[in-house]
Order: sequence, then C-alpha cells, then structure tokens
Amino acid sequence: MRIATITNWAYSATVCLTIASGVVMLMASNADNTERQVVEQRYKFDQLTEEVELDAWSLSDMARLYVVSKDPDALNNYRQKEASLKAVEHRLAALKDAGATGEELALLHEGLQIVDALQDEQTAALASVARGEHTQAIALLFSKTYEQELERAQDRIDHFRQLLDNRVLNAIEDATQASRTLRTASEVMVGLTALLFLFVLGFILKRRVLRPVVRLSDVVNRLASQDYAVETPSFNQIDEIGDMAQAIRIFRENGLARQRLEKERDADWGIRELLARMTQRLQGCESFADVINVAELFAPNIAPGIAGRLYILDREPWQMRCVAQWLSPEGKADAFHPDECWAVRRGQSHPPVQDEPDIACYHLPESCQRHTLCVPLIAQGEAIGLLSFQNLSEDSTSSRAYLELMAEALGLALANQRLRDALLEKALYDPLTGLRNRHHLEDTLRTQMSQAVRTQEPISCLMIDIDHFKNINDRFGHEAGDSVIKSIAAVIQRVVHDSGMAFRYGGEEFLVLLAGADEQAANSFATDIYNGVRELSLRFGVSDIGHVDVSIGVASYPQHAQSDNLLRAADVALYRAKELGRSRIVSFGMLEAS
Repeated sequence: MRIATITNWAYSATVCLTIASGVVMLMASNADNTERQVVEQRYKFDQLTEEVELDAWSLSDMARLYVVSKDPDALNNYRQKEASLKAVEHRLAALKDAGATGEELALLHEGLQIVDALQDEQTAALASVARGEHTQAIALLFSKTYEQELERAQDRIDHFRQLLDNRVLNAIEDATQASRTLRTASEVMVGLTALLFLFVLGFILKRRVLRPVVRLSDVVNRLASQDYAVETPSFNQIDEIGDMAQAIRIFRENGLARQRLEKERDADWGIRELLARMTQRLQGCESFADVINVAELFAPNIAPGIAGRLYILDREPWQMRCVAQWLSPEGKADAFHPDECWAVRRGQSHPPVQDEPDIACYHLPESCQRHTLCVPLIAQGEAIGLLSFQNLSEDSTSSRAYLELMAEALGLALANQRLRDALLEKALYDPLTGLRNRHHLEDTLRTQMSQAVRTQEPISCLMIDIDHFKNINDRFGHEAGDSVIKSIAAVIQRVVHDSGMAFRYGGEEFLVLLAGADEQAANSFATDIYNGVRELSLRFGVSDIGHVDVSIGVASYPQHAQSDNLLRAADVALYRAKELGRSRIVSFGMLEAS
C-alpha cells in the first residue's frame, strides 16, 4: 500500500476516532444532564406533593377550626388556602408533561380525588354551619371516616413519593453508569487515536520511510559519483519509496547503458584507428607476403574473438587458396573452387542477415555454418579473394561493418599488389619469353657485382646469340621467329634453373649471370645450353624449321674482367665466336691465350 494511502487511511481513522470520541463525550455529558434533570424533577415533585399534603392538612384544620369557633377569620383563611390548594392541584396535573409515569400519575390522581372529596365534605360542613347545624358539621369533620380518608390521601401521596424516589434512584444509577461507560469508551477512543498516531508515525516514518530513504540515499550518492556497479535495494512495495527505488534502478540501468555505449564508442574509435592503421600499413606493402602479414596481425584485434581465414584466388589452377588464418578457425584450410562460396558467387557478404535462414557456403564445415560470415575481396568488380569469419554471435553483429571494411581494405591492397606485380613484370620481364629484360639486368648486375666484390667470389656471364635468325624470320615469318626465341629461352631457363639468372638481352640475344661460378663452371653451363639448343627440332605450324644453332661468349670475374666491364668482355667473346663461323662457344680467356 502506498504511503499516501496509508497516511490518508490513518488520518481518516484518526478523524473518525476523534469524532466518535467527541460524540461519546457528548453522550456522557447528556447522561450527566439526564441525571441532573431527574434530580431536579424529583425535587419539583417532592415540593409540589409536600405542598398538597400540607395544604390538605391545613385546609382540614382550618375547616375544623371554623366549625368549632365560627370565627370569620378562620373562614377567610380557609378560602385563601383552598384557592392555593387548587393552584397546586393544577400544577400537579402538569406533572405528566414533566416526566411522571402512568403508575405515579394514577396514585397522585387517586390522592387528589380523596383531597377533593375531603374538600367537598368540608364545604358541606361549612354549609351546615351556615344553616346552624353545628352538630352535623362537627360530625362530618371529626368523624372516623373523615380521618381515614385524610390518612388515605396522605398514604397515596407517600406511595407516589416512594415510587418517584425509586424511579429517580434507578434513573440516577442508569445515568451514572451510562456516563461512566461513555467516558471510558471516550478515553479508550482517545487512547486508540494516540496509539494509531504513534503506530503510523513509527511504522511509516521509521520502517517505510526512514530505513529505505537511508539505503536509497547511499545508492544515490554512489550513482552520483558514477559508480554504476552498486546494487540497488529491492523494494517491492507499491508506494512512493517503491517508485523512488524503481526510478533509481532505471537511472542505474540507464547509467550502465550509457557506460556500455561509451565503451562501445571507445571501442568503435579504437577499431576505426586500427582500420586506419591497417590501411596505412597495406599501402606500404611491397608483396603479397606483406599483405598477408598485415592481415594476420590486425584481423584478431579489429574483430576480437572472431576466427577467420584469408583466401586468394589462384588463376592456375582456378581455386581459392588459404594464405592466412587466425584464432584457430574450425575446419581444414583446403583449397576450393570459387563457386563453392556464395559470397564469391554473389559478390556480396553472405549470409546477408545473420541468424536468418539462408543457404550455407559449401566450403564450410557443417558445425560452423550457422555462425560464419564470408566477405569477398572485390577489385574492379572481380573477386580476387575471400575473408571467412567464424564464431559470430548476436553481440558481434555490430562489428560486421568493420569486417566488411577490413575486407574492402584487403581487397584494394591485394588488387594494388597484383597490379604492382603486373607492372613490375612488364617492367622487368620480357613478355615473349618470360625471362628478365635488359632493364632488370642493369639493377641485378649492379647488385651481384657489388656482392661479388664484397665477398671475393667469382661471377660469370654468358652472352648467347641465335645464329642466322634473320633467315628464319625471312623464310618462316616473324611469328615463327618468336616461336624459336621462346623455345631457346625455355632451354636456357631449364639449364640455368636456380644456379643463375637468365635475361633477354636483345632481339635474338640472351644473357646469363652465374653468381659464384668461375670460367670452368660457366663453360659447363654454356655447353649444356649449346647442346640443348642443337637437340631442338623446331616446327611452326606445318613448316619444319629444323635445327637451330647458337653462339655463346663466356666471361668471368675476376679472371677475365673487372666489375665494370664484365658484359663487354662477354660481348667481345660472342663477337669472336661469330667471326669464327658461329655455332660455337668462345671464352674470353681463350682470346687472352691467343
């Protein structure tokens, strides 16, 4: 019950008890008034009946005196007393209105009738005296019957007084008892009013108000200091204190929500900063390995608790290959066909809505299909990779946007790296043969010569030229000539393999750098290349090109040349081979010997 309701009920009860107490006190006062009125009535009745009794005896005595003495004064006194007695009788006739009972009035009426009868005899005696019949008059007034009637009238009046006294005593006793009872009831009501007031005061102020307010005050002070970890007291009563406690609980919940939002905002700023930092690092990547390292480093921090894999699309073979993973995702990191992923098919994140019924990607294990998100890496409208995230929940739904932003940044980085590699390949590699070009040779030669000078290790150079290549172009066409160049470049690349670096030096000229190889080793490589070319049986379409020969010039550092003229020495040796009739190997050391 609400405090205001309790207070109102208590106030109403107090008012009612006060009014009832007042009414009872008024009733007690009325009982006292009744007692006082009964006493006054008894006094009035006693006075009147005594007057009647005395006047009746006096009137009888005056009548007897006149009959005996025949004194006119006695007769006058008798007349006066008779008139007075009549007035008293008239007053007694009104006693009924003063509260006399029927029994009392009957006795009084009987007594007055006897008095009236005595008066009649007195009047007859006076009349007999007036006629001179003194003896008869004396006989009337002094007879035994007259005395008996006079005594009977007195007896009736005394009986009336006795009944009146009994009734008055009973009335006084009843009134006294009623007054005492009512006063006791009034005192009890006053006591109940006081107890009710004290109970309400103690119960409401101490238990329902003071204690809860003290506890709530401590909670409010802690909430004011932004200590939202405080537990609010549980007051389930439906009153003002309960409303206050509910308001404080709502305030605390709002504070916790605000703190959570602030933490999410701070985390959001932190994630944005991580994304910006990752983007900056991706911009500085110079290889796919750098991009993969950046992804493995930043992905677990951008999406804490969310495992994932990074796939790159390999064109040969056409498949998605896992190149990075973090936080131990479920399932094997096997390569799969791009069509097995709905995100790659659609070019959009899949599933579009988390925890909604949707078809699962076929490359995912069944155990994690419900909580996995696939985000394609799109570049220029083409999927070049895939980010697969696991352990997504309803709480991590808000981080989905960051996952997509991370995928976008990685997609751009991979696309830029692919473009970089393509441009680098065009800049450093010959598009026809796949060998390094002359521009690449300049940087490589400078680097390897510096290393050879620093380490005091030998380095050799092979200069290779296709013999009579112009005749091939003239006889079979330039396409056939390109086919010959590619075939010979393949032989050179196969022989050199990892032992050196092959370059296309010019139209039909090739160059091989052999780090750590002296003249003898260089001649061995030259011989393998020479023999490998001679073993070729070339055809182009339906045309039989036949066998092709090459001329090779060999030069070594530091045996034949210094660091700045190794290529020139090899070129001189090649020129000498052509002078000697082509289709041979000539070392710069042979020129020095001759």
